[in-house]
Amino acid sequence: MTDRLSRGGKKMWCVPDITPEFTQRMEHILDLYAMPYNPQEPLLCFDEKSIQLLEDTHRVSQTKEGIVRKRDYEYKRNGTANIFVAVEPQAGFRTTRVTNRRTKKDFAHEIWRIATLPRYRHAHRIRIVLDNLNTHYASSLIETFREEKTKKIMKRIVFHYTPKHASWLNMAEIEISILSRQCLKQRIPSAEKLREKLAFWQKRRNHRKEKIQWRFTKQDARNVFKYSPTKLI
Repeated sequence: MTDRLSRGGKKMWCVPDITPEFTQRMEHILDLYAMPYNPQEPLLCFDEKSIQLLEDTHRVSQTKEGIVRKRDYEYKRNGTANIFVAVEPQAGFRTTRVTNRRTKKDFAHEIWRIATLPRYRHAHRIRIVLDNLNTHYASSLIETFREEKTKKIMKRIVFHYTPKHASWLNMAEIEISILSRQCLKQRIPSAEKLREKLAFWQKRRNHRKEKIQWRFTKQDARNVFKYSPTKLI
């Protein structure tokens, strides 16, 4: 349940310090996940994924049914792209957007886009679960839109942050894992092709209303991390 770091090709577990701040943030997120669905106050989980754009240098051979297609190991690097993913786990809805980078400005414009989607236009409040990446703060919106517009946007949006070294608490990671398995396994040569693939994947999952069933509770957290709720400050 802790974050994994990669060092020298090996997976290493980064065990967090179980501080009052950690447990408070964790239990707050778990309380949000336990709330009943409310379309006037939807809960979204937000994250991003970087992808390398790779183009085949040789044409992929077409084969008959039942025979594996042959693909040359050589490829051309076409830079990278960023994928923003926001998922509403209880409703089975997700929205994605491809950008060249993931700067503060990109984040600010994505939050604004989400807030103005027809689905959320009349929501009283939009709750968004985020990790602690340095771009994931209202200050990014202030730098992009200035204070007056940011205040208008943030009247309807509330950011909720996972504890440090606990991004596994963000259900967007689950959605991104599914996205990677179902949509990003093959080489993708351009941002435009990536957008096409994402649009198809997103439409299909939204049509099916594919939800995320979260089962890790506050009691589970107390059992795993061995702390008492009486010690929460």
